[in-house]
Amino acid sequence: MTNVQEAQALYDAARKWFAIIPPLLCPPTFIFDAPFGRFSPSSDSTFLVDGIKSWIFMELVSPVTFLYAFLRSPLSYVAGGSAPPLTPAHPPTFLAALFLLHYLNRAIISPLRTPSRSKSHIFVPLSAVLFNTVNGSLMGAYLSSPAARAFLAGAFSRPLFWAGVGLWAAGLVGNIVHDEILLNIRRKAKAKGKAKDESADGKQDDDNNGKTKSKQEHYAVPHGLLYRYISYPNYFCEWIEWLGFALAASPLPSLASSSAFLNTVSPPWLFFLSEVFLMLPRAWKGHKWYHTRFPDYPKERKAVVPFVF
Repeated sequence: MTNVQEAQALYDAARKWFAIIPPLLCPPTFIFDAPFGRFSPSSDSTFLVDGIKSWIFMELVSPVTFLYAFLRSPLSYVAGGSAPPLTPAHPPTFLAALFLLHYLNRAIISPLRTPSRSKSHIFVPLSAVLFNTVNGSLMGAYLSSPAARAFLAGAFSRPLFWAGVGLWAAGLVGNIVHDEILLNIRRKAKAKGKAKDESADGKQDDDNNGKTKSKQEHYAVPHGLLYRYISYPNYFCEWIEWLGFALAASPLPSLASSSAFLNTVSPPWLFFLSEVFLMLPRAWKGHKWYHTRFPDYPKERKAVVPFVF
């Protein structure tokens, strides 16, 4: 019982800090660029790491910590130290499978299909490891908890549960297809660069001009689907995905007061809200970057929410 009480205290503390920190980080990130992707440092540095390898490493942390927490059920007096029923007929396990499916794509399939990715400052993967450790642990602990089992009892017969799952599926598919549009831009740039190298009569393109050119060719104006309306449909679809997951997995937090919110907000809602707080500034800055980089960039496009922002 002591172990469960300690786990509950740690869970509640992590949950509350996870509710507080992302909103505090949101305003500064409208000013300072996270040093990866199009905002990766232009000069070489020992603090820059491989973009694809670091992405795989930092994103794998979330499913690993999630599985560890989910299989140990740290908040359960009855099942503490053992796994919940590992069958899709058990609603928490069904939702756990959805969480792992997302990360199968995000941590393994997507980066392995990426032809190139800009280097990242080491600060970025280290920060992501911290975020994913906390988030994965909280999500796994919640879905294996008595509170989740109680809320999800009879979930398969509730329309709201399946509406949430439908939103999750639509968001996942939308995220993948819009990422594919960006990947095709990189594939074409890589193929174009390879053709130029082959026609250069064996000349090695390893000087500074070659590096700059190669980096610039990763970017072009994306078109198609929700890119007609917003610059970051992959972000928007990911928000839809985790909004749907939260609706399916847990009750709405109380908005009566800040104290009531902190006491009732569950990890699925924390994950959704933290994604909005942390990704919104980057979408806005990236949207401004597109307009600066491409003078003919469609002026009617919003940043990340169609017709709104």
